[in-house]
Amino acid sequence: MFQLNMRFVFKMLGLMHVIESFFVLCATGVAFYYGGDDRGPLLASFAIMLCVGLGFGLAGRNAGARYTGRRESSLAVTLTWLLLTFCGMMPYLLGGYAGNVTDAFYEAMAGFTTTGSTIFRDVEALPHGILFWRSLTQWQGGVGIIVFTVALLPLVGGGANQLFDAEMSGIMREHFLPRITQIAKRFFGIYLLITCVLTLLLWAGPMNLFDAVNHAMTTVSSGGYSTKNDNVAFWGSSYIYYIICIFMFVAAMNFTLIYFLFSGRSHRIAKNEETRYLALFIIIPTLLMTAILFAGNREADLESLFREALFQVTSLITTTGYVVSDYAAWGTFFSLIVLILMTVCGCAGSTSGGLKMGRFIILLKNTQNEFKKLAHPNAVIPVRMNGQVIPSFIVQRVQTFAFIYLVLIIVGCAILLVDGLPFEESIGLAVSAVGNVGPALGRYTGAAFSDLSAVVKWTLAFLMLVGRLEIFTVLALFLPGFWRR
Repeated sequence: MFQLNMRFVFKMLGLMHVIESFFVLCATGVAFYYGGDDRGPLLASFAIMLCVGLGFGLAGRNAGARYTGRRESSLAVTLTWLLLTFCGMMPYLLGGYAGNVTDAFYEAMAGFTTTGSTIFRDVEALPHGILFWRSLTQWQGGVGIIVFTVALLPLVGGGANQLFDAEMSGIMREHFLPRITQIAKRFFGIYLLITCVLTLLLWAGPMNLFDAVNHAMTTVSSGGYSTKNDNVAFWGSSYIYYIICIFMFVAAMNFTLIYFLFSGRSHRIAKNEETRYLALFIIIPTLLMTAILFAGNREADLESLFREALFQVTSLITTTGYVVSDYAAWGTFFSLIVLILMTVCGCAGSTSGGLKMGRFIILLKNTQNEFKKLAHPNAVIPVRMNGQVIPSFIVQRVQTFAFIYLVLIIVGCAILLVDGLPFEESIGLAVSAVGNVGPALGRYTGAAFSDLSAVVKWTLAFLMLVGRLEIFTVLALFLPGFWRR
């Protein structure tokens, strides 16, 4: 064992809590503007968050990043998400909107990890400040809390690379700029721009400004929290459906490609395999389900069926988690499609959760190569994606990731089964939590999760955290070998 640079960890925790306190202050401002009864709880939460941040800041003063490595970075990132969740649950708990610590923590974790499942049965009964805070947690979680910090505050210093890699999802880092802080700033700038554009487009439709801001934040973050009980279906607007579909797809794309689009290299999007596969995973299930639904009800409006199928498929594969239809009533065949969509999900380097489309492509191509080697045992057939050879160690890492991902789903499902949930709901909830999707199967296609037991809620909250931080960052902390020199 060796000495950890705990001052750096405390410095990061202090920095993040101070920054987060100002986000709570923004929600407090919304509460005062609308005159809701959430003003006191949000103001108290701001004070708690700020005090915790200053306390950690004092403990980490004069910290240097010289002796900072992956251990400190993994610990800092994991503790940041955990402690911010505990502080982030305070508005729900202090205001009495969540009945207990378990529910409040679950709601905050589902928010920060952009999972989108909720314990609230009637979100329209919540005051504006709390609704804004829920959306804000997802918006931060989408771009990544640490990435946000690296982008705006270069005080992180030499530990920025490790922090960025410990949180940002992906397979291979494409450092298109020389400094991590520059990359993080570009990502955050693009994220903010997309959010603003979507806000204006939604506001131009039937949404008011408050609803437009909230849904823009939870769409771009692939989060799925809504200000209405009926979700996006509340407005019954084809315009809203299609606009949000487009931006869910954009949010599920690799942000590096979006940067290239703004820098005049849009041809890279069309050539990108991940993007093409993502489009196919949306188009094929949408057409298939539209045909099945229309065959079962030929008097129904075909465009309406297509719109609902498109929206629901896009929402699930991008892990946004909006629910506009009771897709459990679409039949067990669609339940199989749901599990596939919730497992594969969007592209690496996006706000989506799940296994990621890039890993799925690598696993698929590596499997194809194994069959080719049966006929040509001595052949050296590398895995290629986007015309580039994927190093063997990356392929092995993807295989390991996929194996652990499957194990987490099995273990999570087993715990839920032992607690007494039916198999369909258990497997759906486990896949949804690890993939940060939100809705699941059975009774939980769009309903509140408040009736789940405390054991199930804490299990799902842990799976959300592990899934959001790409498994290795969190689970490595439990390995003794990780802490040895």
